[in-house]
Amino acid sequence: MPTPLELQIKTLPNEPGVYQYFDKEDVIIYVGKAKNLKKRVASYFNKNHENGKTRVLVKKIVRIKHIVVNTETDALLLENNLIKKYKPRYNVLLKDDKSYPWLCIKKERFPRVFMTRRVIKDGSEYFGPYTSIKTVRILLDLIKELYPLRTCKYDLSHQNVNEGKYKVCLEYHLKNCKGACEGLETESHYNNSIAEIRNIIKGNFKESLEKFQKMMLDFAEKMEFEEAQKIKEKLHLLGNYQSKSTIINPSINNVDVFSIISDETHGYANFLKISNGSIIQSHTTEIKKKLDESDKELLELFIVEIRQRFDSQSPEIYVPFKVNLGENVKVTIPKLGDKKRIVELSERNAKYYRQEQFKQVQIVDPDRHVKRIMAQMKKDLRLHVEPRHIECFDNSNIQGTNPVAACVVFKDGKPSKKDYRHYNIKTVDGPDDFASMEEVVYRRYKRLLEEEQPLPQLIIVDGGKGQLSSGLKALESLGLRGKIAIIGIAKRLEEIYYPGDPIPLYLDKKSETLKITQYLRNEAHRFGITFHRNKRSKSAIKSELEQIPDVGAQTITTLLRKFKSAKRVKEASLEELKEIIGNARAVKVYEYFQPKKK
Repeated sequence: MPTPLELQIKTLPNEPGVYQYFDKEDVIIYVGKAKNLKKRVASYFNKNHENGKTRVLVKKIVRIKHIVVNTETDALLLENNLIKKYKPRYNVLLKDDKSYPWLCIKKERFPRVFMTRRVIKDGSEYFGPYTSIKTVRILLDLIKELYPLRTCKYDLSHQNVNEGKYKVCLEYHLKNCKGACEGLETESHYNNSIAEIRNIIKGNFKESLEKFQKMMLDFAEKMEFEEAQKIKEKLHLLGNYQSKSTIINPSINNVDVFSIISDETHGYANFLKISNGSIIQSHTTEIKKKLDESDKELLELFIVEIRQRFDSQSPEIYVPFKVNLGENVKVTIPKLGDKKRIVELSERNAKYYRQEQFKQVQIVDPDRHVKRIMAQMKKDLRLHVEPRHIECFDNSNIQGTNPVAACVVFKDGKPSKKDYRHYNIKTVDGPDDFASMEEVVYRRYKRLLEEEQPLPQLIIVDGGKGQLSSGLKALESLGLRGKIAIIGIAKRLEEIYYPGDPIPLYLDKKSETLKITQYLRNEAHRFGITFHRNKRSKSAIKSELEQIPDVGAQTITTLLRKFKSAKRVKEASLEELKEIIGNARAVKVYEYFQPKKK
């Protein structure tokens, strides 16, 4: 049996994220990022490492924890936060105080726009962080080319400007600034430029697109193609940068984020802690339901427990739906923007945790997953027993020709293809779906009874009340009514019909029960259509050869076994035909397809 650590590795998601290694003292000894968590973590355990320090690290790993994020960039930023917070023993990089660069629009009259590595809470606007300083510089260069802005640190208050305290500098004469210090540019005009810059930084290029195009065309008209190409290259680079990060947003501070997803028996809740605009902690757990508790009840319990366990004093929490936590905590249900994306990230972590738990259960206890699905189907379809063995019937004919039927068999929710059966309709003339359904259901279970084979717990017929009544009539004639559950599924709205009940059942479109029922119906349809097409094709071939005078069924069978198709028989030479069916019959076949020209 695999160890808990091996189970964790096998069930990690193939998504970007951050992983944390814990030793036997439950201390974080290493934090790493990955484009694909499963591949990256598995690589530590699947090969011999030349580096002795890495070998020691792997030996000390007892437990793995991970956080799923949206992009590789987000993983890099989150890794930076966690390393600075926990200072793991085996992490060397990013332990210093260096931070990623931000773009700042300073809160002042005639705001400056510049790069910084320090986020100061003075009301200024910060955008980022950026993982590439080259991107920041390209962005700043583009802004400076489009908008002449001041770079000086003067206090350009109304009083200072009116008193003529400052004089224009070289930047003004180089046309990089419009001289706000001497009142040569109005504040409203300057602020319009700042508004456009804000849109560019956020990635909203629509309002500024005309300026870009005009600048490129102006350079082109002046035959300054090199300058036009530079603008084009900068725009291309700008399009590749990521202006925002879900992981860090300075406008979101000191917040706890909670979310939950659940199934019939368990809830899976996630907690993200945000401090100073950064995610610094993540915790996901499984909660076993006792009395069919709602998601709201489970999440309220989880929030109280987690905030006590981690001694969280955050005054605000983000959740996906309303919860009751008293008056001391502000509860926010984000509807859009960065706050909404952080809640969605929490939900993603809960979902992946649930998937990993299922995968681990399938490895350790493969039948548990099947038991859960069977229990759910029993409940949803109002059955007396779990439908471990299900059979589904479907009829196929085109304008009444070559009527056939198919029976597919599912065991434990999966196709059992060796038990599939198809039927030629024998007692029905013309396209009569109801009579055909009655015939095949009767033939199927009459044979199972004669051979003393196990009967299914559930029969599904493809169709509505008519087909269901026909199947029920067949069971009644065999004395099986009430012993096997039978339902019909209609294609139009996926209604489920029960014997004697005129009102259909509508299952949740996302339920596993409906998905398995649809799978059965579609599989029966596919299997029946394939058999019908083959039969129709063979009939067409055979009918053409049957038109040849004095050529019997045995001769036709011999020809088809050798030549495979009527077309090849038609193209065969007289000598080839003689070798197969003899001289006299060969002449008849040959002359039928190759009549002598008169």
